[in-house]
Order: sequence, then structure tokens, then C-alpha cells
Amino acid sequence: MTLAADRIAWIRLSSCFLPLATPISDAKVLTGRQKPMTEVAILFAEITTADGREGMGFSYSKRAGGPGQYAHACELAPTLLGEDPSDIARLWDRLCWAGASVGRSGMATQAIGAFDVALWDLKARRAGLSLAKLLGAQRNAVRCYNTSGGFLHTPLDQLLVNAAASVERGIGGIKLKVGQPDGARDLERVGAVRKQLGDAVPLMVDANQQWDRPTAQRMCRTLEPFNLVWIEEPLDAYDHEGHAALAAQFDTPIATGEMLTSAAEHWDLIRHRAADYLMPDAPRVGGITPFLKVAALAEHAGLMLAPHFAMELHIHLAAAYPREPWVEHFDWLEPLFNERLEIRDGRIAVPTRPGLGVSISEQARAWTRAQAEFGERP
Repeated sequence: MTLAADRIAWIRLSSCFLPLATPISDAKVLTGRQKPMTEVAILFAEITTADGREGMGFSYSKRAGGPGQYAHACELAPTLLGEDPSDIARLWDRLCWAGASVGRSGMATQAIGAFDVALWDLKARRAGLSLAKLLGAQRNAVRCYNTSGGFLHTPLDQLLVNAAASVERGIGGIKLKVGQPDGARDLERVGAVRKQLGDAVPLMVDANQQWDRPTAQRMCRTLEPFNLVWIEEPLDAYDHEGHAALAAQFDTPIATGEMLTSAAEHWDLIRHRAADYLMPDAPRVGGITPFLKVAALAEHAGLMLAPHFAMELHIHLAAAYPREPWVEHFDWLEPLFNERLEIRDGRIAVPTRPGLGVSISEQARAWTRAQAEFGERP
């Protein structure tokens, strides 16, 4: 006897805006290309099947694009009604082609990402497994480093306090923002943190794409003595040849990839050998389905992995990567969820709860500015 497949019966989309306690500035702000960041737009997708199975996913946008992601997701949502939620790869393609006239990368696929994550969450919950276990976990905890305490708007004395507090909390590494117009100030900050933490604590820097090629060469050379884990985005995200030249020339690894918005864009970066650490972002590339394609390409190329942002999702994906990865610790998104990740001995423990292991908080509901429902809730 063949059992009838379960079907997607109801979808709820929510556009939530998470306020940040302090306006955030990196090198893009100092060069005048962006304004300080004051909030993060979150797109939640909740999917329920006719049998009452549930899944939750999310995507996000910083500074701009949140309302656009939500609007495009509302256009696409009816496409999923009545479909078998197990057919995740087929449904990703269906959603992608439904909106193909606005592209197969960027904001269009970021809207798809929320649905895709929700479908994987549903599948893992139905199996009674964490997402990491469903994907085939390689480890139960992943190395983590903190970024949120090292932004350029943070004075040096506070930077030192933040770094020490992160290490005391059990976080494994510290990342500092660089890329100021005066490179000497970058070196002063990096030197001060390295001196305070000592040589044993992993230290990374991130220029957020704000150096030109000559400046990047000079800064990478000057930063070599600090024994950094990596130098992140020294050049424009699409300057693969420039990044490849730096990766070949210097001992300090080069990290990039977070701004790319499709598996195809990541493949172009990988084939240029433009990174030692690849930094894909699952919501930005369109969800877990394309992220897994990127991870397979990275593994084949022998690259190390350090997914960008959204640790609540990326902890699972990093846990399934064969080579020892890093996960970026940000506490920004914590108010959106009822659960918290556990940090100890420089690592984040992979949640054992089914699916992503997180649920939407009442605070997130309160920050929601727009909501739409599709289908009928069973």
C-alpha cells in the first residue's frame, strides 16, 4: 500500500525589524558608502502541513531590502501550497523559476531562503533529529569567534574590555573590524588586542571590502606578524583575481564570500582560488539547499569554511562540514528566539533539539510590522 504524501497546507510570512542597541559602523560607513546600521530586517516563514507538521525558517537583510524580501516572498508563497514538503530541491527550483524574471540571485533568492530553511527545519523535526544530525554531523560543537564587540565605532579601551569579556565567556576567537582611512589606527587597535590576549587566542580582522589593491597589499604585509587566523574581505567581494593574488602571496589566509548571493557566484570565487576560508551565508545564497552545493564545492577545493552571521542556523551547517570550521558568534539575533545556544571551551554546542532547535519569541512577534497568511491552517 502506498501512503499519501503530506502536503503544505498553510504558510505565514512575517516581516520583523530587530532594533540594535547601538548604531553599528564598519569601514563601509567610514568611507561614506553606507550609513550606520540601526536595525536588522528578518523575514520569517512558518510552514504547516495537512498532517500538522511544522517548520520555521528565516532570512534577513541589513540596512535595506527587508520590505522587498517580504513582498517577493508573498508573491511566491502560493506556489508551495499543496506541494509535498519533502521535495525540497524541486521546490527550491520551482520557487526560483517562479520569480526568475527578477533574477536567480540577490534579493529574489534571499526571499526563497526563508522557505527553504523552513522546509529543512520541518524535515528534521519530522525525523526527530537536529538539522545537523539530519545532514550528517561531523562534530557536536563548532569553534566560534566573536565579531559584535569589535566594530569601528567602539573606542579602543572598550574594544579591549569587549575582547576580554568574550574570552572569559568561553568564545574561541576575536574578530576586529579594520579599514579605517588611516591604516595606522587599524594597526594600533590590532596590536593592542593581540598584546592583551596574547598569542594563543585566535584573532581575525575584517576590512569589509574597503581597500584597493595597493592598500590591501600593504596592509596584508603589515598584518603578517600578528599571526591572524585570516584577513577578511580586503578587496571588493567580486574582485576574485585580486583576492587570489593576496592568498597566493601572503601566509595569512584570506577569507571572503559572505556577500555572494548564489552558488554560481561562489563557484566563480572558488575556481579563481580567491579564498583560503570560504564564508557563505545560507540566507543570502537562498537557503540550505544552495548552501550545501557551495559547501560541496568548497570541500572539493580543499577550502576551510566559516559561515557568515546567523549562528542559530549556521551552527548546524558548519557541524556537517568535514574540515574543522568556524562559526561567527553574534548575540544580535538572540531576542528573536526562545532558546539560547550554549558556549563552552571556545565552541558553540550543536543543539540536540529537533530541527533548528529554535522557536520564534513573543518579542519577535512584537517587532513584526507586516504579516500575511496563505492557505488554510489545519
